[in-house]
Amino acid sequence: MASIPQEPNYPDHVLGTLEEVEMLKLNGEHDKSIALAQKLLVDDPDCVGALEEIADNYVSLEKYEHADKAAQRALQLDRNSYTAYYILGFLASNQQKWDLALEFLKQANALRANNPEILRCLGWSNFNAGKRAQGIVILERSLNLDPDNSLTLCDLGICYLQTKNFEKSVDLLKKAMDIDPDNKRIQECYRAAKTFSERYATLTAPKKRAPQRRIFS
Repeated sequence: MASIPQEPNYPDHVLGTLEEVEMLKLNGEHDKSIALAQKLLVDDPDCVGALEEIADNYVSLEKYEHADKAAQRALQLDRNSYTAYYILGFLASNQQKWDLALEFLKQANALRANNPEILRCLGWSNFNAGKRAQGIVILERSLNLDPDNSLTLCDLGICYLQTKNFEKSVDLLKKAMDIDPDNKRIQECYRAAKTFSERYATLTAPKKRAPQRRIFS
């Protein structure tokens, strides 16, 4: 069993800088966030928190090679870095390397249980690795923890679409679109779910029998 991760005891000035790095990241200022985190590494090349933030920013920028390098380095320094495991799992799932993704994500989940983002990726990877029922259960857990996460709603909607639960798929994707109306992936998935749902309804609708004509002798 994995041990419970301990938060590093950073000096106050490092903690303050990491908070600023996080804020820049959340505001979408990824280049500034990376630059500030890199300054921390100049003073302390083994600052795991800075490496985790750099990796996370590079994921947002879709610079996956850089994200992998930073996450691998963080993991070398701290085998309890659930963030590094999560990022490596996400990167593996992005390449559809489902078994590798599950290896990393299970470790992340063991270190940081009930994290909705880790559970989302874990559920999605399980589903695509062929463990469909387990994947849906984990995605439902993630959604219970974070009910307004449009990405989880979308992933779960796709899973229900693929398992032909069209009504639930449409409902989830409609909610995802209401939350994030500009997301093209969600829009495309919602349209697909609506189309399949309508086709299925047409195919399964009871056919009206034509009235029989009476023949009089």
